[in-house]
Amino acid sequence: MTYTSRLNKAFRFAPRLPLSDESRYILMSDCHRGNGTSNDNFLKNRNLYYAALEYYYRKGYTYIELGDGDELWENRDMNQIISIHSEVFELLFQFYGQGRLYFLYGNHDMANSRPAAIGFPSIEHYPALILEDVSGCGDLYLTHGHQADFLNSNLWRLARFLVRYVWKPFERFGLLDPTSAAKNNQRKTKTERKLSLWAEEAGHLLVSGHTHRPRLGSADSPYCNTGSCVHPYGITGIEVNGRCLTLVKWCQKVREDMVLYVSREELAGPVCVDKR
Repeated sequence: MTYTSRLNKAFRFAPRLPLSDESRYILMSDCHRGNGTSNDNFLKNRNLYYAALEYYYRKGYTYIELGDGDELWENRDMNQIISIHSEVFELLFQFYGQGRLYFLYGNHDMANSRPAAIGFPSIEHYPALILEDVSGCGDLYLTHGHQADFLNSNLWRLARFLVRYVWKPFERFGLLDPTSAAKNNQRKTKTERKLSLWAEEAGHLLVSGHTHRPRLGSADSPYCNTGSCVHPYGITGIEVNGRCLTLVKWCQKVREDMVLYVSREELAGPVCVDKR
């Protein structure tokens, strides 16, 4: 199966949510929530993530996670992840209670694609979602993006084995996983090229994660990427307000009086769906 076929399959029966002038969605991905050990890459940005989620909860946004939310390659026990990051999951449960929470699955949390996966009750993890413009101006296609990466889609069990038993111990010494599209620049560029090509040929505005490299698309290249929540100096995401997309970054800053605070910065946009 080609990457084009894998992406087409993901969207074939994708649920559709409305996109209108009143829409408020926050798109994030690649949180890689772990078990609190030195391999938990989410741990350093947990407070930033929590502050961002509180902001979006108060503002009435619907939270859509585009895969790799939980690190289930390095870790086997989802209950342990929930326990370590209990405050984060409690806030996510508040979104869930108001019908404002949607999860997609990526390669690192592929286990969540199975109904028996432990976590939120009665919530399904989808391979893709479509934000359908009620006025017909243009839809947003959302997926993780691992479908463009053969090793992390067709051979994901092999990749999981390599990460869990080979590269996880080496990570403690600063060695990067060469099989990862997020850590290997050559694989990253190749994967992004495929995602861009699919978006152009399909005529859709595509938003994905997987490569951890934030990007806001344009008319010439209708491909966007949310980035990740494991950057060294902050987390990124894409806000959807009405029919417009804005790439944002949440980071820690210091005021003149030496007080630390969480800052929201707009990196790019807004780009409007009907004015690309």
